[in-house]
Amino acid sequence: MSTAETRTQAGPGTAAAEQSRRMPGLVPVTETLRTVERRAPEPLTRDTGEVAGEHPVWGGGMGTFWRLLASELALTFRRPRNMALLAVLGVVPVILGIGLRLASGTAGDGEMGGIVQNLAGNSLMLTFLSFSFLVLLLMPVAVSVVAGDAIAGEAGGGTLRYLLAAPAGRGRLLAVKYLNAVVFGYAVTAVVAVTALLTGLALFPGGSVTLLSGTTITMGEGLLRILLAVGYVGAAMAALAAVALALSTFTEVAIGAIAGTLVLLVVCQVVRAVPALAPVTPYLLPTRFTAFDAVLRDPVDFAALRDGLLSFAAYIALFGSIAWARFSGKDITS
Repeated sequence: MSTAETRTQAGPGTAAAEQSRRMPGLVPVTETLRTVERRAPEPLTRDTGEVAGEHPVWGGGMGTFWRLLASELALTFRRPRNMALLAVLGVVPVILGIGLRLASGTAGDGEMGGIVQNLAGNSLMLTFLSFSFLVLLLMPVAVSVVAGDAIAGEAGGGTLRYLLAAPAGRGRLLAVKYLNAVVFGYAVTAVVAVTALLTGLALFPGGSVTLLSGTTITMGEGLLRILLAVGYVGAAMAALAAVALALSTFTEVAIGAIAGTLVLLVVCQVVRAVPALAPVTPYLLPTRFTAFDAVLRDPVDFAALRDGLLSFAAYIALFGSIAWARFSGKDITS
C-alpha cells in the first residue's frame, strides 16, 4: 500500500496532525480565531505600573486608601526609632516637673521666679510650660524624622517602586504618607500633654487655675484650654510635616530631608533673633508655634489662634503643592 493510500485510510484528522508536525511554527487559522473570540480585549495602558480602569493618579477606591493608611500607621508606630522618640518626649515633662518642684520647695516666696510661682499654684500650667520648651526643637525633630523619611526612605530602601505598583497611585501614596505624618505629629503632641498633665497633678496642687492675665478659672475650663492648645500645636506639627515631606521628594537619602527641615527651623530662629529682619518674622513658620499661649488669656485670644492656623494652612498648601509637583513627575528608579 502506498503512502498516499495510507493517509486516505487514516482519515483527514491524521493528515492534519501530520501536516501540523511538519510545520511546527504554524497554528491553524481557525483555532487562532476561536482563541481570540474567547478572550476579552485587554485595555491599553501606559507602562506606569498602574492597573487599567483605575485612576492614573489616585489608584483604586477609598477602601484601598484606608487599608494603605492603616498599614502605614501600623508600620510607623511599630518602628523602635519612633517609639523611642515618643518615650523621650514623654520623659521630658516629668524631668521638668520634678526640677520645678524641687526649685519651688527650696526657694522662698520672694525668690521664686514667675514661672515657678505660677506652676506652684497651678498644676495644669506644666502642660503649657512643656509645650513652650519642646515645640521649638524636640517636637519638630520627631515629626521631621517621620515626614522626612516618608518618600526618601522608601526610595533609598528600594521599595518605592513596589508601593507605586497596582493599585497604588502616586497621589494616594503621597496623601497617605502625609496623613501618617500628621497623625504622628498629633501623637507627639498628645504624649507631651498627657505626661505633663499627669506629672503636674501629681507634683503640684490641683483646683482652680490662675491664667497669665491674672484671672482664675475652674479646673474643668483649664482642661478645655489644654485641649485647644493640643489642637493648635498639632496643627503646627502638621504644617512642619508638609515642609519635611516636600523635601523628602527631592532626595533618596532620608537623613538629608530630615536635616534639611531642621536646618530651615534653625535658620528661621536665627532670623527671628536679628532685629533688622523683624519685618520677615511674622511670615516664618516657627513664629506661630508658641501662639498657643493665647488660651492662657481671658478671654481666649481667638484672633491669634486664627492667624496661626491660617499660617499653618498656607504652609501646608504651599509645600503640599511642591511635594505633589515634584513627586507626580518624578522618575522612580528605586
